[in-house]
Amino acid sequence: MKRDNVSYLTRGAAIAALYVALTITPPLNAISYGQIQFRISEALNVLAFFEPAAIPGLFVGCMLANALGIPLGNSLGIIDVIFGSFLTLISAYLIWKIKNPLVALLAPVIINALGVALELNWVLGLPYWASVLFVGIGETVVIYALGYPLLAILLRGKALVREDIYQQKIGN
Repeated sequence: MKRDNVSYLTRGAAIAALYVALTITPPLNAISYGQIQFRISEALNVLAFFEPAAIPGLFVGCMLANALGIPLGNSLGIIDVIFGSFLTLISAYLIWKIKNPLVALLAPVIINALGVALELNWVLGLPYWASVLFVGIGETVVIYALGYPLLAILLRGKALVREDIYQQKIGN
């Protein structure tokens, strides 16, 4: 395997591991699942703005966090493992593709609000639009109160950001 491939896989795996840890570790696991959730790990979505390895990393991390939540009674089961993780994959890809950071961060808010609410409706019979509101509020708080400051630090200091991608995104 080429060194670039190993580096890519390593970065993605590190992001996945961090996502899982920030989701299932007590006391964070108490606020990471359900209709009203503040999944702190969702702040890591901002990494997809600069790091393409974050796309599969976030997907795998979400899949593992949802799967590990099943025996604890936290997850919505296999539907959440598959569908919920797919929502994260779509969000991360859109964040990568959109050049404006404030607009890019709307992707996980909108996609998770609509998609997770659908899961909650299917699995638990919760009202769809109320779930959209609650999930959307939680996602907005995490993405913009935690994720956006992280993104701002990365933009300002170029810390942990590859120069080639920074130039491509910002256009300088």
